[in-house]
Amino acid sequence: MGRNIAILLSCLALGACNLLPEERQATAPQRVVTKPIAASPATRQCLSELGQTGARFSAQPDKYFGAGCSTLNAVTIDRLAGDSNAFGLSNMGPVTCPTANALAGWARFGVDRAARQILGSPLERIETYGSYSCRNVAGSSRRSAHATAEAIDVAGFVLADGRRISVKQDWNGANANERRFLRVVQQSACKRFGTVLGPDYNAAHEDHFHLEATGGGYCR
Repeated sequence: MGRNIAILLSCLALGACNLLPEERQATAPQRVVTKPIAASPATRQCLSELGQTGARFSAQPDKYFGAGCSTLNAVTIDRLAGDSNAFGLSNMGPVTCPTANALAGWARFGVDRAARQILGSPLERIETYGSYSCRNVAGSSRRSAHATAEAIDVAGFVLADGRRISVKQDWNGANANERRFLRVVQQSACKRFGTVLGPDYNAAHEDHFHLEATGGGYCR
């Protein structure tokens, strides 16, 4: 037993033991290959642009999970900045830097400003169902953009006055301003993301906006 404890302590010291693996499907390989944070000119430019938005974030090392799943050129975001206030994100995992930049611009210019203009209160928090997840597109054998940390599922928005606007509850809800707000922020997302799917796309998206950095400008 003493030898096993010594091995465990050695693993922890070297950072080689993944005791809490990142969320992924049970069928995904357990071995994770980690490489140092890339320092290409494109990566440095993207991180610089993200910093200029006022976002608080941390660059992450590249990770390969196998079976087409990875988090490359990724960051984790703590907070985003609006015109005059900062706001948080819930349930977010790593996202690619370009996806984070699209999110930062949308949150500030699309969501926060729409909340002020239409609902009379600034944004406090964006609620999500997550970002990276090693999974396929529902009903297919094709890997989802979530499997490469290039997509975010947004479930709702919390305003500074305490109101919570939910995609599921308010897309066709009784409040006309809340319905308008959700449609405005979705259309704003379509200008910044390659693929945007919402309640009008199919039943699987009735409770969130799927925001994907990749794609050819599909908005539904």
